[in-house]
Amino acid sequence: MGAEAVLVAAGCLWVALGAAGTDEPQVLSEVLFCQPDEPLLGLAVTLGTEQLFWFNFSGLSWIQRVPELPPEPPELEPLELVLKDADFCQHLLLILTNIASGQLAQARGIPVAKLFPSQPPALGKPTTLVCLVENIFPPAVDITWRVDDVPVTHGVTHTDYTATDIVSFIRFSYLQVTPSTGATYSCVVTSQGLNRSTVAYWVAQDTEDTTTLWTALCGAAMALGIALALMGITMMVVAWRSRTGG
Repeated sequence: MGAEAVLVAAGCLWVALGAAGTDEPQVLSEVLFCQPDEPLLGLAVTLGTEQLFWFNFSGLSWIQRVPELPPEPPELEPLELVLKDADFCQHLLLILTNIASGQLAQARGIPVAKLFPSQPPALGKPTTLVCLVENIFPPAVDITWRVDDVPVTHGVTHTDYTATDIVSFIRFSYLQVTPSTGATYSCVVTSQGLNRSTVAYWVAQDTEDTTTLWTALCGAAMALGIALALMGITMMVVAWRSRTGG
């Protein structure tokens, strides 16, 4: 089996998050990767696991992920340096692939998907479903959405890949929905080049009906408890009277 390499270069800086109310430092990372699969290149700036910026190689510009941040702070690498690093990465990748081809097996990760609403959902009200895909390696997966097993593309957005400190990547995908009772939503993650997919499901439930049901059950249980207690008291009184001849 050939070894198609994935090169990852990272620059890290320890920073303290005093504003976040914690003394534990976070890692500010700038990670560049190149590979033979799509996307051929990727570059992102992250703080911990939060992606702050990613570089759009097709548009040749930095894209902000956090709205509060400026669109392109001067601390980020200029376009000329980004393109120079990307060219060097691809050149080195070609050299290492030729050397390792037939000698090393290709490393693969099995993606893990988690699907959940961004906030407590309510039937008939718009919300956002979040599909978090972890343990991605190489960073080349396709994420698609289905509603009741029907593919959907409207209202779908994806983030770029974010590197983790365990030599893997994560990626988010979002779907804007208005949940209806019993509707089944699924996030399908397919690794490029492999005949294998990972699927995560979320089923819309009527939270109001569930609350009413639990309220009714609790009320019935309380009524039954009171009835049993009264029955026990009555039996105790009857037994006492029989012993005293009353």
